[in-house]
Amino acid sequence: MKNLIIITLLFLPIFAVGQISDEIQDTTEYEYIFIKGDSLPRTTIDLEEVLLLNKLKFNSRKDRIRYLILRKKTLKVYPYAKMAAERLDSLNKRLELLTKRRDRKRYTKIIQRYIEGEFSDELKKLTRTEGQILVKLIHRQTGMTTFDLVKELRNGWRAFWYNTTASMFNISLKKEFDPYNDKEDYLIEDILQRNFRSGALEPQKSALKYDFYELTDKWLYTEAPINK
Repeated sequence: MKNLIIITLLFLPIFAVGQISDEIQDTTEYEYIFIKGDSLPRTTIDLEEVLLLNKLKFNSRKDRIRYLILRKKTLKVYPYAKMAAERLDSLNKRLELLTKRRDRKRYTKIIQRYIEGEFSDELKKLTRTEGQILVKLIHRQTGMTTFDLVKELRNGWRAFWYNTTASMFNISLKKEFDPYNDKEDYLIEDILQRNFRSGALEPQKSALKYDFYELTDKWLYTEAPINK
């Protein structure tokens, strides 16, 4: 009896393998698409769109250093622009549900105080160039200039005052993100795409419409210098 058990244990894996090989002949699973009663196997896999990024070329060591500085500043301020876009989207969705002008005005003020309390201390620490990049990225993420956002959320006079104050530091709140005509803006877009791909930044779709490949074709071999 003992020998029978040993023999059974020795040959059990062979029986198991034989059984498995007989059963597993085709384990491919298909997703079927039904068209007017007919089912068609779907053998393709949906993948997210991935941008193919070209290797950057710099005309000089100075241009390379400028790019690295621009990257550092862009990575620093992008989260603020992304959050501004999220707050604006939440605000607009909430306002659509409020019918009374008094309620809409009250809720807008609450959001204003929240944003000011959340960002004011950090934004004060930004340099002039970081502030200008932030202004352009806010336009990229929201589709509106910072000037127009302030004007919409507050009033025209406050927007004018903010813009005048900012201009004292050589910052325009009316500045737009324009990668087609400004090489620095194209490089900012390049920086964002590379860091979206690496996972260093959380991606957020731009509110503006432009073709990154078209921009690359225009700027990759251009001799135009990077704006200071």
